[in-house]
Formats: sequence, structure tokens, C-alpha cells
Amino acid sequence: MEVLQVLNESGELAGQAPASMGEAEIVEAMRWMLLSRAIDERVIALQRMGLAGVYGPVAGQEAAVVGSAMALDPARDWMVPASREQPAMVRHGQTLDRVLAGYMGRLNHARIPNGVRLLPRQSAIGTQIPHAVGLAWGLKLRRQRAAVMVYFGEGAASEGDFHEACNLAGVMAVPLVLILINNHWAISTPASRQSAAASLASRAEGYGFPGVAVDGDDIFAMYSAAREAVDRALRGQGPTLIEARTYRMGFHNTSDNPREYRAAAEEEEAGRRDPIDRLRRFATRIGLWSDDIHARVKAEVTAEVDAAYRLCAELPPPSAEDVFEHVYAELPPRLQKQRGESLKAGPSGEG
Repeated sequence: MEVLQVLNESGELAGQAPASMGEAEIVEAMRWMLLSRAIDERVIALQRMGLAGVYGPVAGQEAAVVGSAMALDPARDWMVPASREQPAMVRHGQTLDRVLAGYMGRLNHARIPNGVRLLPRQSAIGTQIPHAVGLAWGLKLRRQRAAVMVYFGEGAASEGDFHEACNLAGVMAVPLVLILINNHWAISTPASRQSAAASLASRAEGYGFPGVAVDGDDIFAMYSAAREAVDRALRGQGPTLIEARTYRMGFHNTSDNPREYRAAAEEEEAGRRDPIDRLRRFATRIGLWSDDIHARVKAEVTAEVDAAYRLCAELPPPSAEDVFEHVYAELPPRLQKQRGESLKAGPSGEG
């Protein structure tokens, strides 16, 4: 399967298609990717100090995440994230302070605001894919013109949830865009040990809808493929699977040490395909970017993350009662019982 590429590793147009973003969108995309790096740096530091929970950095995958997310209309479309779509979630309406609050354990503040078309971040591998299909099916049944975009990795594509969800999505022709982030490592398992297929995008054919392989470090290619898939969904033509071929430049999450299973030379090679550097070269060449602009925007996004952290640091930690909030509109009987037992036991756990 041919891999869609618009912008090559040198930051030059590759000739397969013109640049799919306008000038304002290119600047916006750079800002989102730089914000993503700033979030990574801050939350990793907080985790190392014991002030945040386990964190999965986006580093290396910014173009795949931001490029696809920019094809959505947050006022119309739904997003179903996995565990490392932080910049996409912020763009879609989950404010930066709420994202940080989730990692810092401030559960009440971390809730998704009413009216934001976003499902909670999902770390359980692949379980969000059936949810996304159900959401898209519901939109179709209600005749609501909107698309659903769901993110997952190549490891999740080996789960039964993926295959069952794709089968139902194809049969019901739901308005769904599946973003398969193939970063080549499912924690410590290489993609070559996950599937013998030359292309994961080719799996879509078996479910009755298109699949496209994209250079996931090329934000123009990601945006172009995602925009076409969203438009297709809105026209009532069903799902699209986009395999974004990228690389996880850092660890799987803060509990992981990739040097135990991955060669340093492989990481260095991936660094030469850095999606931020690629877009920066192009934007500089056409006069949209410069070293001064880069430094200024980095300082701005770092200040935004710092301000969000300060806000979260002043919030009270959650109570036992808070653990049961923001999941169900009405607690099921089993959880009502557990809530009562928890409150009776008190902070010490002794009833």
C-alpha cells in the first residue's frame, strides 16, 4: 500500500499533493505541537517529583495527533481519545488545566465540561473503539450530522475489541474515523511481532470500508487524510481507517524504560524525522516562521502550562465521595452501596 506523504523529512513538498493547510492553519499547528511538548516536559517532571500519576508522552507523534484533530469541528464532531492525545483533547475543549488536573488527581476539576464532545481519556487497551462505534451509530440513528474520531495504537489493533468494532462499524456504515497510531512499539512489543501484514490500513477492506496508510510525521498528509475521512463520514459514506506511521520517541509511559528493549540508534534515527522540525523547516522556508517566532511561541506555551499547573496545585485533593462522581448520571445500585460503605468508613478506611 502506498504511503501518503506531502511533506518529506527535509521539510519540502514531496509532490504527491499540495500543502493541505493554509498559512494560518500551519501557524496554529506549530503552536499545538509546541504546546504538546511543553505538556510532556511539565507532567513528566511532576511525575518524577511524585506530584502526578503515570503519564504517556506524545513526543514524536505530534503530527499524527494534531494533524488529525484539526480536521474536526469541536462544535459538531466527537473525539474519543486513547492515552496520549493531550493536544487534541485541549483543542477539542478539555482545557489545559483540566488535563493537568487529571494527572494530578484533582478529579472534580478534571471532569469534561458540559457540552464538550469528548469522551474520557482511555488507558485500557482498545476498549474505547467499541464505544466510539456505538457513539457514531447513535449519531446516525438520530440523524445528527457529525463525525466521531477515535484514537488507538497498533497494539490495540491486535485486540478483539478492534476487530469487533470495525465489523459493526462497516455493517452499519457509521460516521467514524479510526486513527491507528502505529508508533512501532506496543510498550516493549515491536510491530513485527504483532502482525504479519505489510500494512495495518489494509485490514479496513475486510470490513467494507477504505483504509489509508499515511506518513504520521507529516502533518499535511495527516490533515489531508483526516479531512477527507471526516467529509466522507459527514456524507453518510461510512468509516475510514487511517494508519499513521510514526514513532514513539520517548518511553511508553513514566513507568517504562525503553532502553531495555530498544536500540539507541533506532531512537536517533526517529529523531531525524521529528515532526516539529519537519514543519518548522517548511514554515521557515516560506516565511511563516523564524527562530525568534519559535522562541516566542515556546515561551508562551510554557507559560500557559505553568499557569495551568499553579491553578491545579491550589486545588484540594479528592475526597472519598468524589471518586464516585462524574461517571454515571445515576449511580447503579452496586456503586451506591460501595459509596455508602466508603463514606461510612471515613478517610482512614475504618468503619
